[in-house]
Order: sequence, then C-alpha cells, then structure tokens
Amino acid sequence: MSTRLVKGGRLLNRQKAMNFTFNGKQLRGCEGDTLASALLANDQMLVGRSFKYHRPRGVVASGAEEPNGLVNLGAEGKFEPNQRVTTTELFEGLSAQSQNHWPSLEFDVGAINSRLSRFLPAGFYYKMFIHPRPLWKHVYEPIIRHSAGLGRAPKARDVDTYEHYHFFCDVMVIGGGVAGLQAAKAAAQTGAKVFLVEQSAHWGGRAPVDGGSIDGAPVENFVEQTVAELQSMPNVTMRNRLMGAGVYDHGYVLGYEQLRDHCPEKPGPRQRLWRIRARHIVTATGAIERPLSFAGNDIPGVLLASAVRDYVVNYGVSAGDRTVVVTNNDDAYLTAFSLKDAGLSVPVIIDARVQAVDSPVMEQAKALGIRVMMGHAIASVKGSKRVTGVAICSQAGAGAVLEEIACDAVAMSGGWSPVVHLWSHCGGKLVWDVAQAHFRPDVDKAPTGADGQPFVTAAGAANGSLLLGDALGDGDQAGKLAASAAGYKIKQTACPVAESLEEAPMSPVWLMPQGAGIELRSKAWLDYQNDVKVSDVQLAAQEGFESVEHAKRYTTLGMATDQGKLSNINGLATLAGSLNTTIPQVGTTTFRPPYTPISMGAIAGEARGEVFQPLRRTPMHDWHDANGAHWEPVGHWRRPYCYQRAGESVNDAVMRETKNARENLGLLDASTLGKLIVKGPDAGKFLDMLYTNMMSTLKPGKCRYGLMCSENGFLIDDGVVARIDEDTFLCHTTTGGAERIHGHMEEWLQTEWWDWQVYVANVTEQYAQVAVVGPNARKALEKLGGMDVSKEALGFMEWADGELGGFKVRVYRISFSGELSYEIAVDAGQGQAFWDALMVVGHDLGVMPYGTEALHILRAEKGFIMIGDETDGTVIPQDLGLHWAISKKKEDFLGKRAQERSHMADPERWKLVGLETLSGSVLPDGAYALGDGENANGQKNMIGRVTSSYYSPNLEKGIAMGLVLHGPDRMGEVIEFPGTNGATYKARIVDPVFYDKEGEKGNV
Repeated sequence: MSTRLVKGGRLLNRQKAMNFTFNGKQLRGCEGDTLASALLANDQMLVGRSFKYHRPRGVVASGAEEPNGLVNLGAEGKFEPNQRVTTTELFEGLSAQSQNHWPSLEFDVGAINSRLSRFLPAGFYYKMFIHPRPLWKHVYEPIIRHSAGLGRAPKARDVDTYEHYHFFCDVMVIGGGVAGLQAAKAAAQTGAKVFLVEQSAHWGGRAPVDGGSIDGAPVENFVEQTVAELQSMPNVTMRNRLMGAGVYDHGYVLGYEQLRDHCPEKPGPRQRLWRIRARHIVTATGAIERPLSFAGNDIPGVLLASAVRDYVVNYGVSAGDRTVVVTNNDDAYLTAFSLKDAGLSVPVIIDARVQAVDSPVMEQAKALGIRVMMGHAIASVKGSKRVTGVAICSQAGAGAVLEEIACDAVAMSGGWSPVVHLWSHCGGKLVWDVAQAHFRPDVDKAPTGADGQPFVTAAGAANGSLLLGDALGDGDQAGKLAASAAGYKIKQTACPVAESLEEAPMSPVWLMPQGAGIELRSKAWLDYQNDVKVSDVQLAAQEGFESVEHAKRYTTLGMATDQGKLSNINGLATLAGSLNTTIPQVGTTTFRPPYTPISMGAIAGEARGEVFQPLRRTPMHDWHDANGAHWEPVGHWRRPYCYQRAGESVNDAVMRETKNARENLGLLDASTLGKLIVKGPDAGKFLDMLYTNMMSTLKPGKCRYGLMCSENGFLIDDGVVARIDEDTFLCHTTTGGAERIHGHMEEWLQTEWWDWQVYVANVTEQYAQVAVVGPNARKALEKLGGMDVSKEALGFMEWADGELGGFKVRVYRISFSGELSYEIAVDAGQGQAFWDALMVVGHDLGVMPYGTEALHILRAEKGFIMIGDETDGTVIPQDLGLHWAISKKKEDFLGKRAQERSHMADPERWKLVGLETLSGSVLPDGAYALGDGENANGQKNMIGRVTSSYYSPNLEKGIAMGLVLHGPDRMGEVIEFPGTNGATYKARIVDPVFYDKEGEKGNV
C-alpha cells in the first residue's frame, strides 16, 4: 500500500497539516504536498477512469505530463475541471472530485466498455456510427453527446480575478533546473536583462532529487547559491509557478503564472497571463521519462521510475511497500536506491538490456542486495484496481512466464525524451538521436527571426544533455550565446564542474517482450487517458493510416489533455515498426501551444463583465447624454441616434434634425470614424494595393474617396484618404471598421509585404472630429475666425491645418450629406470645448446637432452608399455603380483578380438603383422583390432587395435604395415588394440620387 514515510520529504513542512477532501472523504496532508502526493500518502491509488474503456487509473507521473490524475477542483464560483493532481499544490480546505465515472469511482458502469474492448478497437466509430443511418439521430448521437468530454463545465460565475502583464527582456530563460539557472547566470553576467521562469514552485528541477555534486558540493548547494546570486542581481527577474506556454514569431512568448491557486484565501488575482518580448530565448525545459509498453502497464500502482523517486524524496511518500523496477537504462536504478534508503523493499530490478560488464549503478544495486535480472521483461502486471504482482519473462521471447513476483508497485523507465515543445512551436526542427533513442533539437535548424538569425537556443536535458555535467555546461554555453545574440559582450567565466556516475548505454525497448502476441499487445497501453493500445496503432497501420498525423487521428493517440507527452515516442516507434521503417522517417506530430492547458479566465484576463467589451465614448458623450441623446450602438461605440426634446417622439426628432441640416446648420459628432495613419516610403504603394483606386498620385493637401475590397473582391470598407506629406496618409474608415481595417492592413504588411517600409497607427481615439454641415456652415467657421475657409482657399476634397477660435484644427472639406460641409479634427482633449464653441457661434445661425439616423437620410437622399447597408459581404463595387472608383491604370490591387472571375462579371448580378413607392410610403427595409416563376426548390424567384429605406422630410416622401436584377436598365419600371404585414408595395425604379443630382449645394 502507498503511505507516508517517516523520513524523506524535502519539500514538506510536516509541522503544518492540511485538511482536504477527495470525493467527499476527509483526508489529511502536509504543507508542501501536491494533491497527488497527499492522495498517495492516504493510500488513494485509484484517482480516475480512462476516457474510452473507463479502466481504473492511478497516478503515473509527478509533473505536467500526468495523463490520469485529472479532477474537478473546488466548488461553484471557484470550480475548475480537469486539474492535474500532480501539479495542484495542496491547500487547506481543498475539495476534489474524480471524473469520468458513474455512479462512483470504485464502481463505474462504464467499465463494461473494457469488457467489450475487442468490439471497440481504434476507429470503430468511423465504421459503426454510419449504419444504419436512422439510428444516428436517436441512438448514436445522444450516447456520444452524453459520453463526450472530461469533467463538467462550471455553472456559476467565476468569483476570481485575472490579469494580463507585458514584459520585455534581452534574454528569457524558460526552466529553472540547473541548466536554466546556469544559463540565466551566464547571460546576466554580461549585463543583459534576464527573465527566468519555472513552472513549478521550486528551483533546481530534478537535480536535487537525482543527486550528484557540483564543484565538490551537493547539487542542492549549487541551486541555493545560484538562486540567491540571481535574486541579488538588478538585471534579473525571477518567477516560479510561471509556465512558458508558447513561443511565437519575433521573440514573443506567452507565460501562464499561477498566483493564488496554492493560497486561494489571499487577496489579488488568481492567475496572470504574461505577454513577453525577448531578444533571445533559452528553452531549458528538461526531459520527460517515457513509460514502457507491457501488458497491464496502466494498472494503478504502475508509475514512472522518476515519479516514484520524486514522491519518496520530495514528499516522503511511497507508492508501495514492495516495488519492482523495470527499465532499459541506468537512471531507473536511482529509484531503487531511493527506495532502499527509505527502508522499502525492491525485490528485483528487471533490466531489458544484456550488458557484458556491469555499470557502476548495477554494481551498487547488487551491493545493496537488490536482485538484478538482465535481459528480462514484464510479461504482465497482476491486479485490477491496484498492483498485486508481476509476471516476468525473457525480453527476447514471446511472453512465456518464467517467474511471478508479488509487489504493490511497479517503477518503469523507458528512457527520456527532451521537452522540445517550445523549441518546435516557432519552427525549430528536430533530429533523431540514435544513442539515446529520442528526438532532440537540431541546432542547425533553430527558429529564426526576421533577420534570418536563430532566436531560440535549447539547453540542458531539453537539448539532449541528460547527464548533470553535460546539462550544466550546455546551460552555461546557451546563456552566453543568448546574451551575445542580444547584443552583449560575453564574459569568459568558468562553468561549474559537476560529478555524476558514468552510465551504460540505454537500449530502445518499444514493447515488452519484443515478440509479444496479440493477447499481450492488446493490453499494453500507449495513451493512458484515451485508451490507445499498441495493437490499436498496429491496426491503424494495417488499415492504411501510414502518416503519423492520420494514425494519430484514427487512434486518438496523443490527443488527450496531456497532448501525448508520455505516449508519442512509443506510439511513433510502434507505427514505425508496423511499417518496417525508422522512427525519423515516420516523423513527429505537430507541437502546438500552449504547453499545458491555460484557464479561460487567464486568457480573458480583465475582459469580463462590463470590461469584456468596453463601451467607447467620444469626448462629447456627456454633452450628448445631457441634451437628450437617444443612443444607438455602432460597433463598440455609442452614438446619438437623434436628440429628443421634451414631448417629442424619436421620429419627430429625426425629421427635425434632417430638415435643419439642409436649411440651416447641423453638427455631427464624427469622432467615431476610424483614423489610420499610414506612414513610410512605401505608403503610397501600399495604399495602391489596398484601395481600388490610385492613392499614390494624390497630392499633399488633397483628399480622395476610396474603396477597399477583400482578396475575394468583395467591398469591405470605404472612406476618405488625405495625403499629409510625401510619406504620410490619413485613412478614414467606417465607425465599426477601424480595428478591423487596421488588422487587415497589418496582416498584409506582416505576411505578404513584410519588406515594405510602412507603419500603420490607429489614432481614432486621439482626435475628436465634428462635421459642420449646412448652408450656414462656412458662416459659423468664419465667426470662429482664425483661418480662411472660403471656396478659393479650401476647395472641395482638400484639407488644411490652422486655427479656428483659438483651437488648433485640421479641416477637411468633405461631405457625406451633399451640403456645404467641413469635417474638423481637434485633439481629443479639446473636443468638448470646440463643440461648445461651435454651439455658441451657431446660435444665431440655427445650429442643431443631428444623430446617425438623420445622417443616414441625408446620405440616402444623395445616393451615397453605406457599408453594411448596401454591402453584405457578397457585393462588389461594380454592383453599386462605382466603376469610376476602380483604377484602370493599376496592374493590381486586392480583389482585382477576383472581380475578373466569371461570377463577378456576370450580367445577372443585381445592381444598385433608387426606389420610390407609388404611394409615397416607406418600403420595408430588407424586403425582397418578386419575379416571375419559381426556382428549383419551388420557391418564388427573387429579383432584388431593399438595402436602405427612409422617409425624407426634405422630399416629403419615402425613398429607398436597393439591388435589382438589371436595375439600371429598367428605369421607370414598377416592381413589387411583399411586406411582412401582408401588404404588397409597388415601387418605381429610379436614379439612386434623389437630391441635388448636380452636386451644386455641396460645392459652394
């Protein structure tokens, strides 16, 4: 049985007990325990059930690679599923519930699947669930949905808080083992700003557990001294409980820090997501021990040898009183020594290798009285919910049992695999190390930056240097190399010298015994969580799934929450053996971030509740609110729909504002319009590619209306572009398009035209912008005084900087209403004061603010399109009669080739027209026009739809714009639009420009 030992437990505070519950049972651990060590200390070997067959599962590892020990943690409000018992630090009052069983962990009805395993091999669902088809909806789908997923989703609102943090450094070292510590020290000694992170709560990695000496002193001394030295250096920042989750382009690293998971009673954020930029990254992430594949290797009590050692040394916990060690390498012998030192029995070490000469650890084992069986293997493990013994056979045979030994734990070791995930995230390649039977980083094919130089260096065990001395030297070299790459001069300091026992070569063992028959292979597990066996991978190869990615998806190998950290190499070897090829030829699956799961709360950070989608307000928002604004959501902004007066309806307010803008003076808060500065020597060339018309020929001081299309040719935005100087343009976008178009620009700059010298800045919120509209617009600005705004000084589609009423302004002579209009930009902090000044000078000129609905009516009267009304993601400029805005001189622009496709040039595409009802009423917005006949589905043919529809108080009738089949060729024709109220509306097709067709009112 597993129990707490009297000795050992270097990480424990035995004086402080911790009470916790597991499945409602009251248990006790110590401060410093993980949930896994505390459960083992209470002889709780069974911690969960596997996903597919619901087989009993116990703890198998001691770190982030644990596939079995997943629990629901906490109560509602602090509830989180799928938490690893091996990385969850114990705290007072912790409450955990096991997962994936019913009605209880000990008695799980789902375990019947294990009895039916011969009928449920890999890929059975692909073959079974398609026959007979009627059973899918009523039988198969409900069962699958009920069985899907691990754990249960929280129902209550998360009461914890989370935050994001940005950090910049020269060198980031990921991993706080001896290699990481030495790398950080070597880099810091050059003066570089160093950021050292470690995912666990303790520095030193495996070295304090495995032992050895550095500079003649125990390795613990080196760890303590180096940590203290680094903490005293002002250019070093250290964080434990912080996982390096992913490495991305341009030295960007995502970090995941657990601040209060181990002490939930303390105030502050629970977790923090770090966004880090580093000039160079050192991945000193260590290595993971591999399991061995033999029948029954999933029974609770079968653990990795290193995990058994960790529990004994770190937590003073034994996995069993009698532990059999099975291995193909020397490292597992250290586990046997730790067990003997703790007073526990090791009846035998089963070593699959055949050595001519004993290595030092073999000699030491025999000197301790431990029986060593070379060339042998485990045929099968006895027991069901816990280990009761092992059957031993010859590794070279087919599994004939030579001897059975009673035991209650098995410590297995199949060799070590470097943690290459972070190295691979950003394109780092791997090479197969034949001697150590693992993939390690290919130093000649490191992840490279924009300059073509490597920006990631692997160190220590993560680089394949598994021995203490090799890891230490590798870390020292990596730290110096990283500092040099970051621009610092290397200091030639001596690296500490480590001493460790010489090891005999390991021998790759992918199956025990090597000639195991189907009876044993079908019980030898590769992926513990997803129940993938050796026989499943062999079946996948037999059925033609020869690609490692195909075999992965067919069998679900490596697709569990541990992402194959324990199973992948053994699975690759099994697939390679089935295909009679080598492991390097089979290759690896894709390593994707994050390294281990990140909570949804940490990803969201503070973006929750009211902060999830912050309400954006213009500088004049409070004035609008105080003056009767009826608010309308536009993207993330709130804009006045109209300004209601006492006793006035919304419609009456809109009519009043629309007429006043045509007759007197209207003010519109246009601050929400997107404002993107595009700057650089290649800015003109860049905008020529983005817009359908030519922007590079625009002269400074001039403006030009432009259309922007996606690469598929569809219209996505429009706006006025102003050229500020030779290298600088200001691009106006729609209110809802600023962030989207900014992202669109950056995507093309960063992925296609990365070598163009262009910079884009979103300055939307840096300026307040007011449209001064109407016949009295120029008079109002002249009353403010300060700059000449006459037609001669500032013509239509021109702009100028100057002063108005003491305010520094940029005045654009543009119009979206068809009236005499100026759009005036001031610093955001001056927005309200400038608005107030305009209201004062406009008092005698009939000034009146107007909202978005009046804006829409005014533009519709002029036949101006609105993105989102006249466009729906399938409309191209030619549909809207905007051929004049498409350059015939440019060789290319985004969407040009797409618009030349036959479908885009189809004469049957609907075209923009104006619509007037015969009765003068308002057409229903979005109504479809009926044509003759029916389509293939028996539905009436549609020949058009209404895109915008309003009542015009200036024209005293309903007006509309719409897309109609052959519309421009059908002027004067009457078509019908059925309404949702049962009425049918008859409308005449007319020119879309209803008001001032010659444009005289705007150009005065």
